[in-house]
Formats: sequence, structure tokens, C-alpha cells
Amino acid sequence: MGSANVIPGVSGGTIALITGIFEELIDSIKSFDLKAIKLFFSGKFKAFSHHINLGFLISVFSGIGVSIYSLAWLLRFLFEQYTVFVWAFFFGLILASVYFVGKTIRNWNIGVIITFVIGTAIAIYISVVKPAAENDTFYYLILCGVVAICSMILPGLSGSFILILMGNYQLVMIHAVSDLNLTILAPVAIGAIVGLIAFSHFLSWIYKKYRNMTISLLTGFILGSLSILWPWQSAIKESIVGRSGNLEEITIGYKKELPGDTTELIVAVVVCLIGILSIWLVEKYAGIIKEDKEE
Repeated sequence: MGSANVIPGVSGGTIALITGIFEELIDSIKSFDLKAIKLFFSGKFKAFSHHINLGFLISVFSGIGVSIYSLAWLLRFLFEQYTVFVWAFFFGLILASVYFVGKTIRNWNIGVIITFVIGTAIAIYISVVKPAAENDTFYYLILCGVVAICSMILPGLSGSFILILMGNYQLVMIHAVSDLNLTILAPVAIGAIVGLIAFSHFLSWIYKKYRNMTISLLTGFILGSLSILWPWQSAIKESIVGRSGNLEEITIGYKKELPGDTTELIVAVVVCLIGILSIWLVEKYAGIIKEDKEE
């Protein structure tokens, strides 16, 4: 899940859904309620641990933390050296995610189809909208944390993709994480914690009440957002005066281009297929584990 959340267009929630831990994750997060607070401050730590499913949460979030930090270093290097191939890998991942998330819909009726079309249309519209400029103000970073964490736990909606639209993907997920820049990470973390607990209650309710329509909307959204991950694109940069008073370049959007070099195109297609295979292997492995548990 941590690796997926670093990648624009791939959701940690998608991985949770594919691996079969999504409902347990949401229910565990929303268990941070008044009862949990009372148990903790009354010293009933064993009951508190059982109530919030502490062992499960520690396993998941420690894995997410380690993966986000370690992968951020790798992505920073790859983005600088192999931009086209990185985006090609992302493109394959999100393309496979469309299928594996969509196939979890149990009943395709007219309502589900309509929400799928709506989700696709919204994403296509968003994909042609100019992304916001990079913004490192305190309250905007808190908002980034709230919006990104909510999208990170939604199957099919990528927190990193949302950060791209908000203009702060490279600032937060690449530079701040790899440099451990607490000035940037602290407000994002504040927003993420508040947003995660609050949103988990809403998500648990809507997922159980309107499961098929919710997933179809998100499936359409990620399908329509594929243009965001088009491998051949160049960053549109703008110079601004930073806090230090020096000129700084920020990314304000991406210009789509056609592939030029044939060799590069072939390699990009292979890398894209590797991305597709990666998601398939995760889903296959999750299925094996699920069968073992049922036996």
C-alpha cells in the first residue's frame, strides 16, 4: 500500500481491496472513537488494543511508512533519469487497476453503469484542467494531507494523483519525504490524521450501503485519468520568488507529446507491461492467501 501511494495514479486503497484487507482496514480506523479514548485513558490497554485492532494497524501502517520513505528515494532518482519509463510503468499499473477494481463490482445494473460513465467523464475533464501551482503554505499543506489521505484509502483513487492536481506531488512525495523536511511533512501529517479518522466513518457507511455504485464511480475515475499518466509529457515550469527570496522553478502543468524514438517506445511498452504484471501478481498472491485462510 505504501508503494502504491507514492505512485501517481495507483491507490493504496486499490491494493487493500485486491488483497482483501479493505473492509478490515476501514473498520479498524473508524474504531478510534469515544470508547477507544475512554479505554486508553482508563488504563485498559488490552481492551483498547482489541477494540482498535492494534496489531493489524501497526503491521499495515509500519509497512506503509517504510515503503513510502524507501521508495521516495528511488523515485526521485528515476524521475530525473528515466522520466518516460517511470510514467510508462505508472500507466501500466493504473490500467491494470481499472480492471481489478472494476471486477469486484458484484452486479452491473443501469445505476452502476451510469456512475461508471460519470466517473470517467469527471476524470477526463479533470485531466485537461491545468494542475494547480506548487504551494507550500501551511494551511494548503494541511488541506493536501486531508484530501490525499482520503483518496489514498479509496479503492481506485490515488492520493499521489490528487497531489499532482493540487500541484504538490513532487514537493511532498518526492523531495520532502526523501529529505525528511518536517516543515512540509508536519502540516501534511496533521491533515492526514484528522482526515483519515473523519473520512473512515463516512467511507465505511457509503461503501456498505452503496458498494457497487461507489466502486463503479471510482473505476470510471481512474479510467478517465489515464491521460494524466501519459508517458510522453514534459513539465511546464514557472519561476517564482521563494521564501528565501531566490528564484525557484515550480511545475504548473504537463504538455502531452507523441513518442519519437522507436527504441524508447519499445522499452516504454515493455515497462508498461511490467506494470500490468505487477498488479496481476499482487492480485494473484492475495487470492492464494485468501484460499489458504478459508481452508
